[in-house]
Amino acid sequence: MNNLDVISLNIWQIIISLLNLVILFLLFRKFLFEPVKKVIAKRQEEVDSRYDSASKAEADAMELKSSWETRMKSAEDEAGAIIKEAVEKADRRNEVMLYESREKAESIIRKAKSEAERDKADAQEYIKKEIVDVSTALSEQVLGREINMDDHMNLIDNFIDNLEDQ
Repeated sequence: MNNLDVISLNIWQIIISLLNLVILFLLFRKFLFEPVKKVIAKRQEEVDSRYDSASKAEADAMELKSSWETRMKSAEDEAGAIIKEAVEKADRRNEVMLYESREKAESIIRKAKSEAERDKADAQEYIKKEIVDVSTALSEQVLGREINMDDHMNLIDNFIDNLEDQ
């Protein structure tokens, strides 16, 4: 054996090795790379689908959130309007009640004043009559005779008018 035999190159062996390598590459490509590529593509589609559905779900959630926020704002505005209306209605009712109370009080005061004036007039009339009766009795005793009623009434009226003027 020669030292060169060990180092020598065999072209046919290199070609066969290369041919084996190409065949193995094609076989791996056909039976291994293609199915693996399909599995990877399928998984990529699933991931993309999940991302799309997650994005869609997020968009729906944001839309729903926006819708609820709008509804809540609308409900708050409506509640504020209802409260404002109730306060205004209560204020109007309060004003009406105050007006009615004032009217009632003024009516009671007018009635009391008219009753007081009537009582005063009745009392003056009663006092006048009593004075007439007393003065008639006194005049009869002093004069010893009966005074006619017209003279007596004139005297009393003059006396009372003088009292009122004083």
